[in-house]
Amino acid sequence: MTPGATRFVRYAYPPNALGYCGPDDHLALFEYGTTGVIDGGLRALAADFEGAWPYLELVAEAANRDPLDSEVVEAYWIGNRLLDRVDLSAFGNSMESRFRARSGSSWDAVSDAVVSGVKPTHAFHVFCVYPWVGLMRTGSIGSPLRILDQCRIRWGRMVAVDGDTAIVESHPLEFDGTRLSLGSLRPESVTWANEGQGLAKTPAPGDWVAMHWGWICERIHPFAVRTLARETAATLALANRVLAHPRTGVLA
Repeated sequence: MTPGATRFVRYAYPPNALGYCGPDDHLALFEYGTTGVIDGGLRALAADFEGAWPYLELVAEAANRDPLDSEVVEAYWIGNRLLDRVDLSAFGNSMESRFRARSGSSWDAVSDAVVSGVKPTHAFHVFCVYPWVGLMRTGSIGSPLRILDQCRIRWGRMVAVDGDTAIVESHPLEFDGTRLSLGSLRPESVTWANEGQGLAKTPAPGDWVAMHWGWICERIHPFAVRTLARETAATLALANRVLAHPRTGVLA
């Protein structure tokens, strides 16, 4: 099993390299993700992800584990049994302290999603907290929809590899003006390596992979695919409730 700290970096690097979250030193993150080296510097970089780190702490506390335990990291990015141990009130309190003041009139919708049984995964953060969910209600859906699709952890099956690029079949995120859903399978081009150095081991046709912001983060087992698909579907259902909420706005 890949160590949790390394797994965290492999998912966290792609948005960090684009300047969306985490510390400034994305080159150090890439080196940690590709070499597998684990030290105090890696932990410090991980703790600087102010969006993801509190979720890891929440799951870790419930499971009596370290935030960078491999199963804790998997629970956040993909989903697993540890999510069932998180106390709903602890989850709600964490969300309230982090987002209530920033969400304004949208807080009721976010709060409703928490008490509806959604789990503290990256999908929850993307679909039920992330600000573009509110923006999509304005009708300007091109860029927000792409951002949501790239920000979520996606799964797909390898078709081919060409240098540092791979072709993967996956389900794109779609929005019909009212509801978010996953569309039919389509091929897409994603990055798996930079000059031959990849976050994941060299993928092969037929492999299942997890993707984040245009990168393949790791190869995953079919069981993990089913788990990720299930958690995504459950969170999308709650996101659609947020979109329908009459007071949903933009989270600043």
